[in-house]
Order: sequence, then structure tokens, then C-alpha cells
Amino acid sequence: MKMPVALLLLLALSIAIRIDAEGSGGVCDFKPGLKPRPHSVSILEFGAVGDGKTLNTLAFQNAIFYLKSFTDKGGAQLYVPPGKWLTGSFSLTSHLTLFLEKGAVILGSQDPSHWDLADPLPSYGRGIELPGKRYRSLINGDMLTDVVVTGDNGSIDGQGSVWWDWFESRSLNYSRPHLVEFTSSEHVVVSNLTFLNAPAYNIHPVYCSNVLVQNISISAPGGSPYTIGIVPDSSNNVCIEDSLIKVGYDAISLKSGWDEYGIAYDRPTKDVHIRRVYLQSTSGSSIAFGSEMSGGISNVHVEQVRIHNSYSGIEFRTTKGRGGYIKRIIISDVELKNITMAFGASGDCGSHPDENFDPNAIPILDQITLQNVTGSKITVAGNFTGLAESPFTSLCLFNVALTIPSTSTSWTCSNVVGYSESVSPEPCPELKSSHSNSSSFCYSILNSYGK
Repeated sequence: MKMPVALLLLLALSIAIRIDAEGSGGVCDFKPGLKPRPHSVSILEFGAVGDGKTLNTLAFQNAIFYLKSFTDKGGAQLYVPPGKWLTGSFSLTSHLTLFLEKGAVILGSQDPSHWDLADPLPSYGRGIELPGKRYRSLINGDMLTDVVVTGDNGSIDGQGSVWWDWFESRSLNYSRPHLVEFTSSEHVVVSNLTFLNAPAYNIHPVYCSNVLVQNISISAPGGSPYTIGIVPDSSNNVCIEDSLIKVGYDAISLKSGWDEYGIAYDRPTKDVHIRRVYLQSTSGSSIAFGSEMSGGISNVHVEQVRIHNSYSGIEFRTTKGRGGYIKRIIISDVELKNITMAFGASGDCGSHPDENFDPNAIPILDQITLQNVTGSKITVAGNFTGLAESPFTSLCLFNVALTIPSTSTSWTCSNVVGYSESVSPEPCPELKSSHSNSSSFCYSILNSYGK
């Protein structure tokens, strides 16, 4: 009787999504509803054993190979019942729903030989952590359309502790894998799941369009090195909403390629909407832009965010050699609590993939708006350090109230130009520009978002 229940849950989800499509006019308000698949099979039918010990990689691969035959027949669903399903990496197909029932846990193998190898992403030129190839993500898909990874709060557990140890001891042979990665795909949905203990990233859409990440819980220990929640990377029309993320480094990190490789690939991350999320990042930033942003990042709307117990709240990162831009960003309705640094923007952050980067490729940071922000137990309000060759411009702060210790230096600014109104503590002079162009431009951004 499990199959009809799973289909009904998907139908209920599609109805819920359609009802929710009334809001602030961002990308999240125009997401499509999910449709039940006309065909469904259980992973049990392919010999899988959910005892947490039996390796089920072949079962997943065979099931998905079989379901490819339904691609032109309305698609199909692969149902994963309660149990612990140990597996290495496997690839999905188009017009497929991977559904994890409540109590179902997909476990990533701790044997690296069970993870395939993949070529470097062309916009990065090499693995992020090591030159050369990288481990393929646990669940992945390339050049797909209409693919859904969802469930009734099932879990995907990367069992990342061994990978963190190998990373910290510098004994990795290749860059660490992620939990879910889609490349060059469109109409992708990841929803109603719990992600645990990723080796590196949890959800990584790269070169994708029309991506929905909804009702997700992501967790990794605070000490897990450089674990990141969701990474929209050279992707457009991305919605992230109604999710809770607690990780070791960045909770949500927007990227678009690394130095000369990202400049050559030339695919930006744009038209991103993030709303109603609860974020915590132990050593990184709860919302980060860059530092790998060589293809550009623009048209990002972040709203209704709670950020607690994090090193940094919102941070913009870049450096010489990146090229690219971060521009037209509006962040509003944010609650910060127990944060070391509320806001940061750095023009000297991040490394280079090799010695072939162009030091004259100067990045641009422009048209950044932060409004309606409250913060308590904040150590530093903000540190904005631009580049002498390319100062950060049009930083707009409206209605920001942060409580910091009287002994702390509230703001640090250099090579930045901005405008502020109703900001406490009082910002640095660079953020109080009397130039009419600064104030009028900041207000024009607010009006363009209908605020």
C-alpha cells in the first residue's frame, strides 16, 4: 500500500506549492507545481537491502536504468521505503522522482572506492581542494530535465566524518564529494528531506535553471571543515525557501566559477530568491556571495531570514584575479542573534586555482542593499574593505538596528561608497555619502523591488 501513499503525498505537495504561489513577486512565487508520476517502482524490486550494511549501489543504478524507459511516458518514481540504504554514487535520469519515505535513510558509503570520479567543472578548471579530478556526488544528474528528489522527511546521510578527517590530515586523493549535485539541468526540485553529515556541500546545482529547494533540513557538526548547505553555482531562476540549515562553514553560498576558468565559461548566477530560512554557520557566513564569483552574481533577493549563532551573518567575498561582479542584491527582513560579524565585504578573500590567473581581472561589487535588519549580541557590525582599483559602490543600508558591546569597533570601512539611513550604531563616514547620486540610486533600488 506504500505506492499510492507516496503518490498522494506528491499530489498534496503539488497543491501546496500552487497555493503558496502568492507573495512578494520573486522567483519563488512562480515555481511550478509537482505532478504525480504515472509509473512507480520500489528499490526493493531491484534487490536492495535496507540493513545499513549491504551496498546497494547496483540496485539504485539498475532501478534508474529501468526507469529510463518511462522517460517519454510521463516519467516514473523510484520509491525508497523505511530502512538504511547504503550506497555509493549513482546518477538520476530525466522525468524521474526519487521519493524517500519517512524512516528511509540513504547512507553514503565511507569507502572512497564506492564513489565514482568526475572531471573538474569547466568553470573551476580543477577540483576545489586538489588539482585534477573530483569525487562524484552521492546523488547526481547531468543534462537532465524535470527531476525531483523529495520524500516524507526521509534522510540522506553522507557519513562525512571520514572525509573530514581525510581533509584535515591532507590525505585525500581527490576533492571531496557532495550529497546532491545537478549539472546543466533544468526544472530541478529538492524538497521535504533531511540532509546530514555531507562530506562537503549538501545541494549543488551548477549550470542549472529553474531550481526549487524547499522545506529542507541540513545539519553538520559545527567543527566539520568547510561543510556548506546549498550552493547555487552559475545557475539561474533558483528558489530556496522554508528551510533550516546548520553547518560548519557557509549555510547558503552563491558562486559562479573560479578566476580565468569562470571568466572563460561566462555563466553567471542570477535571479535567485531566498526566503523564510533559519541559518547557522559556525566558522563561515550564513549567507555568502563568492569568493568564486568570476562568472558574476546578480539579481538576488533575500528576505525573511533568521541567522543565529554564526561567525558571520552576510558576507560578500572576492579578490583580484576573479573578475566578474556581485551586483543588484537586496537583502531585507533579517534577524541576527549572537553573531561575531553582522556584515562583511572583502576584496582580499580566497585563493587561486593556479598561477595562470590574471591579476588585472578586477571584480566589481555594486548595488547592494541591506534593509530592515535587527541584531542582538553582535560583536562587530560590519567590515567593508574594497579594492583601491575598484572600490565597492552603492552599498545601501536602511533601517538597521544592531546591539553591540560599547567596547567594540562597530564599523570598519575602506574603499567603499554608500548611503545609509536609520542605521545604529552609526556607520562609518564612507556609508554616509552626501552625494545625491548615492542616495537617489539606493532609493531607486528599493522602488524597483516595490518596497
